[in-house]
Amino acid sequence: MIAAAALAPLLAWLGPLGFAPLMALVGLACLPAARIGWREAPLVGLLGLTLAWALLSLLWSPSEGGETALKLAAQLVLYLAAWRAAARVPDAYRDRALRLFAWGFAFYGALLIVEAMTGGAVYRTLRDLVGDPIRDDLARKNIAQGSFALALLWPLAAAGGVRAGAPAWLALPMAAGTALLAQVFLSDAPVLAVGLVIGVGALVWIWPRSAPRVYALGATALVLLTPLIVMVGQALLASRTLPVSWGQRVGYWMHAMERLSEHPWRGWGLEASRAFSPAIQLHPHNGALQAWLELGVIGAGVLALTWAFVFRRLAGDERDLVTCAAAGSAAVYLFFGMVSFGLWQEWWLALGALAAMMAALARR
Repeated sequence: MIAAAALAPLLAWLGPLGFAPLMALVGLACLPAARIGWREAPLVGLLGLTLAWALLSLLWSPSEGGETALKLAAQLVLYLAAWRAAARVPDAYRDRALRLFAWGFAFYGALLIVEAMTGGAVYRTLRDLVGDPIRDDLARKNIAQGSFALALLWPLAAAGGVRAGAPAWLALPMAAGTALLAQVFLSDAPVLAVGLVIGVGALVWIWPRSAPRVYALGATALVLLTPLIVMVGQALLASRTLPVSWGQRVGYWMHAMERLSEHPWRGWGLEASRAFSPAIQLHPHNGALQAWLELGVIGAGVLALTWAFVFRRLAGDERDLVTCAAAGSAAVYLFFGMVSFGLWQEWWLALGALAAMMAALARR
């Protein structure tokens, strides 16, 4: 846990793809300490059902998804181990890891502020020093990708740090760095995510029992109704000119809807999205729609139940800062998954596992 806390900010800045091997190693080391209790059993069952259905769907998938299936099986075991072992870390080591997460991501947030003001000069200089120069546009893209990681993790890093004795003001450079870097580098989602965290967390603080339940219902409805939402959105935006990135997304979504209508019940199979290039580049950039397209009604239903469990688990009788942060990070992960990343992207799944591990560390 302490090693992960030390490396996470560095990976977010220099190479977010490294979160996948990091969390795999953490999970491997944590296997002897992992315990699945009755409260976690429903989630483990849902994830196992998703994996089983994804494996079965390879029988009719037009894409070769065997490698993805093997990776998903390994990730399920290792990431669950990291999550459950985090709840059993002794207090002294727990506090040390939480403080390290807080200070590390605070420094990273401050670094993003500098990168935003200099156009990524620190990152580009480092690449030059190691003999691997990079174009300005690619440098900005790589740095912006790291802001997604900070947008997801900063609430848990800040709240966990406060619980372990770190100063509360460390949250300021984290949130400011996320929003400023994303704004300057023209990444809309992380900017919106900062406001989403504050709004979701505030409502959980005011209504600690009812707000997570409402979020559970909302997340379930969002996943199940995504095809309908896409169709309605397309009808409302048909006469408008969208920015290039959003126009591409809408194009992917509409093509996914056309293919989904051909096999709505069983879907097209794991990784089928890759077979629809160039109409869909890699994936539809909408996790719920990808679940519908590739795994059909069963896959979308299980995904909806998974999100319902995640938010429902946060309901309690007492106000708790870490619970508010966990709800905010969960909302951000759902939001990013709906507009940016693929359902099976290794580094993004690893980042979700890291968030779950941090929440388990901080929620005593």
